[in-house]
Amino acid sequence: MIRAAPKKEHRLGQGAIELARSVLRIEADAVRALIERVDERFLAAVELIHRRSGRVVVSGIGKSGHVARKIASTLSSTGTPAYFVHPAEASHGDLGMIESGDVFIAISYSGSSAELLEIVPLVKRRGAKLIAMTGRDNSALAHEADVHLDARVEQEACPHNLAPTASTTAALALGDALAIALLDARGFSAQDFARSHPRGSLPRQALVHVAEVMRRGDDVPCVASGVPAMQAVVEMSRGRIGMTAVVDKARRVRGIFTDGDLRRSLEKGVDFTASRVDELMTQGPKTIRPEALAAEAVQLMERHKVNQLLVVDERDQLIGALNMHDLFRAKVI
Repeated sequence: MIRAAPKKEHRLGQGAIELARSVLRIEADAVRALIERVDERFLAAVELIHRRSGRVVVSGIGKSGHVARKIASTLSSTGTPAYFVHPAEASHGDLGMIESGDVFIAISYSGSSAELLEIVPLVKRRGAKLIAMTGRDNSALAHEADVHLDARVEQEACPHNLAPTASTTAALALGDALAIALLDARGFSAQDFARSHPRGSLPRQALVHVAEVMRRGDDVPCVASGVPAMQAVVEMSRGRIGMTAVVDKARRVRGIFTDGDLRRSLEKGVDFTASRVDELMTQGPKTIRPEALAAEAVQLMERHKVNQLLVVDERDQLIGALNMHDLFRAKVI
């Protein structure tokens, strides 16, 4: 009897580390290469899905099937109703779920999966539009598509260039790009996201409002417009959040005096005993309403590169304040 030669075993060690790095490098390069291919075809796919009258159906087989399931899930959780259909099951009755007005996303790296090609004519006959995500522009699936998204990769991360690795990562990333572009197109908010995710910490954070985390009453540093600058410095020190609001007699916000204003004044050699806070404060400070989501406060701070926000009512009267530390404590960020 002829016995097969035993398989050569490799020792774990530095070689495994280098191989892991190589895998990550190849997959990162595969995703990076997609950036230049986000063009009018991608825009056409987004518009096709955004303007549909039905739902989005995502399909694929093998590893592409797993990718398709994830993309369908991401689309649904970000406001674009979608579901996965297995191509083999589709040809045995599940095609009945597909209707005119739907968009069918077919995922196949080769673009020649028999199970998908078999149902494409039936999908089109039912009036659905077809988006193909493949690695080959000249494939049969690409030719049949209303829109083709090019997800090709230079090589798989598998040392034998066989196992779907970089190609599935690229397809997942392209699916995420579609989902987020659609999220933005329909104005899907953090509150909308929370409604579709009733479990876990993320929705609880997403639904926290400014009124729940802001400082109130004596915890809000505040001085009257026209007071000496030194009084504002003392009040800012008392409040210990790096600022004090400046308000008029009706408590309407006129400005904010911050650590940054203090440093700039010191650099200029300002006499704080002879100056008024109005001369040194930042006018037109960023404000937010108490009913806004705390997540919106984070976005506002990041966009304008500030660490504090004043909270005002509909008459611009000061009712609260918050800074980044308040949002950290509330686990909003």
